[in-house]
Amino acid sequence: MSRIFLDTNVILDLLGERDPFYESIAKIATLADQKKITLVVSPLSFTTVDYVLNKYESSDSVWKKLRMFKILCQVCAVNEETIEKALNSEFSDFEDAVQYFTALQSTCSIIITRNGKDFKNSTLPVMTAEEYLNSIA
Repeated sequence: MSRIFLDTNVILDLLGERDPFYESIAKIATLADQKKITLVVSPLSFTTVDYVLNKYESSDSVWKKLRMFKILCQVCAVNEETIEKALNSEFSDFEDAVQYFTALQSTCSIIITRNGKDFKNSTLPVMTAEEYLNSIA
């Protein structure tokens, strides 16, 4: 089963139902719900999503969404090795570096993001949700 790493921005698209990106990431979430793929996310994404969505909706609503989302995904570890690799990488953005090395250490086969340029040095394929869906059609 494919292990798909979700960057924070596509999680925000899903839980915030952000158009025009929601539909494609919702289809990917459905694949995970059907056990056709495994979604993997960093614990950092949960805190960031909570912070951002709380600006637009109640904490109760956000926590409910995060609890539902947690059922669909695996949360990977961020450890000292992850941080060390991120700090010494070619990435210009530390958060992106942590996401990338988390995906690698979690044996993911692809990164789904809307900001592919942030992962230009990736050894993993990097796609948008729509590109991923087209690749498996």
